[in-house]
Order: sequence, then structure tokens, then C-alpha cells
Amino acid sequence: MPKFRRKPLVVEAVKITSPITIDTAEGKMTGKTGDYLITQADGAQYPCNSETFEQMYEPVKSYNDAKKYMYRILRKLKRKLITGS
Repeated sequence: MPKFRRKPLVVEAVKITSPITIDTAEGKMTGKTGDYLITQADGAQYPCNSETFEQMYEPVKSYNDAKKYMYRILRKLKRKLITGS
């Protein structure tokens, strides 16, 4: 699941593909298509408007992203060494 950071909080979130209603500590909340469903570290979930979410959170780079980047660079380097160009 993609992770997003809100300074200094990191949460898991997914984009909602169909309208949902979810029970939260504050009562029932409705999320519409395009909103985000946020899951906090304690397991609590709530929907968040997409505009608000995108202003308050930024994607967190994961280890896998860095690993893919390094493999891509190593492949390019290997090609250059083999072909000489």
C-alpha cells in the first residue's frame, strides 16, 4: 500500500474508487470517489478530501523505489561497459 507523509506523521492511504461510508471515532464519515482513505498507525481509518490530502501529504520514498533506481543505473552502466558507448 502506498505511504504518504504529513509533517511529521506518516500514514498509509489509498485513493477511493467508489463511495464509502465508514464508522470512525467521530461517527459515520462518507468518502466519495477520488478521495483518500487514510489508515493511521493505530489502525483508525477515515476518508479525506483529495484536495486537502494532496496539500497536506507527500509520498514517502520507499526502499524498493531506491532499489529499482539503483538497478536501472547499474543496467545502464553495464550496457555502456559492454558496448563501449
